[in-house]
Amino acid sequence: MRFYFIILFLILSTLQSCSQEKENKQNTETKNKTDYINPDGVTIETRFNVPEGYKRIEVIPGSFGQYLRQLPLKPHGTEVKFFDGSIKENNNIYDAVINLEIGDKDLHQCADAIMRLRAEYLWNKEEYDKIHFNFTNGFRVDYSEWMKGKRISVKGNKTSWVRKYAASNSYEDFWDYLEIIFMYAGTLSLEKELESADVSELKTGDIFIKGGSPGHSVIVVDLAVNPNTNEKIFLLAQSYMPAQELQVLKNPSDENLSPWYSVNFGEELKTPEWKFSKSHLKKFE
Repeated sequence: MRFYFIILFLILSTLQSCSQEKENKQNTETKNKTDYINPDGVTIETRFNVPEGYKRIEVIPGSFGQYLRQLPLKPHGTEVKFFDGSIKENNNIYDAVINLEIGDKDLHQCADAIMRLRAEYLWNKEEYDKIHFNFTNGFRVDYSEWMKGKRISVKGNKTSWVRKYAASNSYEDFWDYLEIIFMYAGTLSLEKELESADVSELKTGDIFIKGGSPGHSVIVVDLAVNPNTNEKIFLLAQSYMPAQELQVLKNPSDENLSPWYSVNFGEELKTPEWKFSKSHLKKFE
């Protein structure tokens, strides 16, 4: 009888040990994942920590890359809002909401949000001559012309500039310019404007874009590297349809690395709401 009690004790001890080991492993994995997020951080750089062994790639002060890394974030746990104020439920889609106004029209969608980031960066630097986008019909819209008080006339297939107001460069006028771009441009036109880029040379500000109706686009908003392996990892942000706030995406393919993505993603980059190939990577000039 004593022998049986000893065997039973050993079995129970083994089960308890296995259970404790499993619990410790789960706690470690959870800790590793949550360590990537600092709830008190108010920008992309301060909210998202890099995994152990990685370090952020330096960006030039005043560059587009630095601008994206310093984008302001809403408090941790905030849900994305659509243009009409309703909520986009977070079904394992995003880890943060970028704190920028998007207007009250169904215009701030995927490519629009990316053009907005680029234009707003240049507007803040007063590099107005560099702000220009093409409509889907190919008509180029320079902000420098808009500043002169000119506006766009669209009649059927004919698009032209018309003199309408006194010269102005207020933020309100700038936003009106953006909404015209949002209305008549999109993934099809932006894809044609951008230059092809190589994943091996990925930079903050690069864009994965598939033109179409519908199409989709996401933008790289931060980048880190492992100095020992040279593996790069990156964060992605998007808007979507209907118009909504920009959001920093989760990585549905690697929960232990999420929200970071590895450049070694194989033939297909899977994001929560779209899939891209390496050939879809583009960049601004």
